[in-house]
Amino acid sequence: MHHVQRGAGRKLLLVHGLGGSWQSWTTILDKLSAHRTVIAIDLPGHGATPAEADSGTFIGLVRSVERYIAANGLTGIDVVGSSMGARIVLELARRGNVGNVVALDPGGFWRGWERTFFKVTIGLSGRLLRAIRPLLPTLSQYAATRTALLAQLSVAPWALDPHIVATELTGLSTTPTFGALVDDLAGGPEQVGPAAQSTGRVVIGWGSQDRLCLPRQAMRAKAAFPSADLHWFESSGHFPAWDKPNETVAVILAGTQ
Repeated sequence: MHHVQRGAGRKLLLVHGLGGSWQSWTTILDKLSAHRTVIAIDLPGHGATPAEADSGTFIGLVRSVERYIAANGLTGIDVVGSSMGARIVLELARRGNVGNVVALDPGGFWRGWERTFFKVTIGLSGRLLRAIRPLLPTLSQYAATRTALLAQLSVAPWALDPHIVATELTGLSTTPTFGALVDDLAGGPEQVGPAAQSTGRVVIGWGSQDRLCLPRQAMRAKAAFPSADLHWFESSGHFPAWDKPNETVAVILAGTQ
């Protein structure tokens, strides 16, 4: 599994979201690596890691991360996930082979119409991005088009770095398992807990203005993982690492100390 490693100190594994890559963490990677040895992976079918036979399913990706942890002697490592990656680290916490866990706006807690909302909105976004892929580097340069393309994911997309936006959107548009994962995530069972006793501290972070995984879902996550601490990122959308990078770094370091 492709990864980058930076920094020194106790190891910290970062797991990105649907359509992302290790570069999804660019806004906070340097600050985290000033305190920890940070390992940021590309999930199978994302970034520079080839897809495996089951990489179009959530459980398939969980198994891939489990194998990566075991093969690299990382059992008990502290883990941080974002969006789909946040659900992956919660599932790893439930299985008990990780240390401290920080899950930022995890998927998997939608019910009823929220499943359709997730599937339709993210599915339409994926199709649009694939259609305009050659234009994404140019469109990302302009605040107005950044705002239009990322309105569901950030409270201030106009303020984001154009290069980071172009990289993220291009990655999303080229992820071969994107459609299969959207179907699997929307139609699969709700994420269950609790964390295994061998797991360390669990922190669930949620953007108060998340327009993809709606804030009401945070209480379901808390109910599934009752020992978890719930942290609200005020004035943040689906990706606190974008909208509140300094606060995100502080929450991660405090939650995994």
